[in-house]
Amino acid sequence: MQVIPDVITAYNPPDFTAAELANAPVARVEPAPADGVLPDNYHGTSNHPEYVHVGGGKWLLAPESRMDAVLVLRGCEVTVVEPRRVKKGDPVVIGRTENGEDGIYLHVFGFEQLNDSTPDKFSFRSRGTRETPFSRSYDELYKVLRHDRDHGYIVWVLGPAVAFDMDSRAAMQGLIENGFCHALLAGNALATHDLEAARFRTGLGQDIYTQTLQPLGHYNHLDIINEIRKRGSIAKTVEELKLRDGIIFACERKGIPYVLAGSIRDDGPLPEVIHDAYDAQDAMRVHARKATTVIALATQLHSIAFGNMVPSYLVKPDGSVRPVFFYVVDMTEFCVDKLANRGSAQAVGILTNAQDFIVNIWNNLKE
Repeated sequence: MQVIPDVITAYNPPDFTAAELANAPVARVEPAPADGVLPDNYHGTSNHPEYVHVGGGKWLLAPESRMDAVLVLRGCEVTVVEPRRVKKGDPVVIGRTENGEDGIYLHVFGFEQLNDSTPDKFSFRSRGTRETPFSRSYDELYKVLRHDRDHGYIVWVLGPAVAFDMDSRAAMQGLIENGFCHALLAGNALATHDLEAARFRTGLGQDIYTQTLQPLGHYNHLDIINEIRKRGSIAKTVEELKLRDGIIFACERKGIPYVLAGSIRDDGPLPEVIHDAYDAQDAMRVHARKATTVIALATQLHSIAFGNMVPSYLVKPDGSVRPVFFYVVDMTEFCVDKLANRGSAQAVGILTNAQDFIVNIWNNLKE
């Protein structure tokens, strides 16, 4: 029997018998005038649960939602579509209100605990900062990861800082090999420097344990890129060079999918890096649709990008709804604030050193 930890709160759906919803009109649609062009007054989605009224008191919950997409409604089926993917004639839901007036309802309190306590109007320390103790956040995360290892889909979004330290590489390898990672998202740098460490024991030319610069070490990441491009793939290089540790090695060994999204400043890049930004977005979106827990670690651009793709909820095959957890780990508040300002208000920030975080997580999860 599946034991659901107390941190995975039950979903409280809207009360559709309330007058403002019971009397709400049916949602309206307008055909898209051209491929990639939206009708006037289109409704833009958020990452919160959104419902569309299709008549007879029936409201459809939009599955797999994300920020800044639109709703396409065909009969009793609603889908969330990025504007660039809309086709001419698609029936796009229109209306800018969100409380039922246009047959659209945005439900932002679905996972809030129902209780009778009323917080004071004023209180100190109402948001996480560098002064915040994160002990409870860690304890909750341990529970969520143990549960989602077998009953969810855990996505890690990693910056290269994780690969610059021997202990953090080993910790992430352990998490992957023990089932705490179902997909990895990163850029060219994370994979390059992790494979550099596997080959030369350096990260950007520094010893991954002592952090001392090695002679001609600044060539090492270029050399490993060249070795991989010579062979045509990461998998073939791992095999032929007999690389036996690290994050990418663990993904290859365990068959964990990884998406490497390219950027303008990339060296090389590695053959597996996706050059087109929109192709990379599509590849990342595959995992956004399945994610139940996301941990974005030391990478502001990838954290914000993926955060805008991930809904705050997941509709399970049995029709039940559960929260999607999103943790952002960084040294400053900037990344968490940026995500909240872009709509991902459910993101939980843990302000700490990336290497300390990942080692802490592994030390508390390994058996």
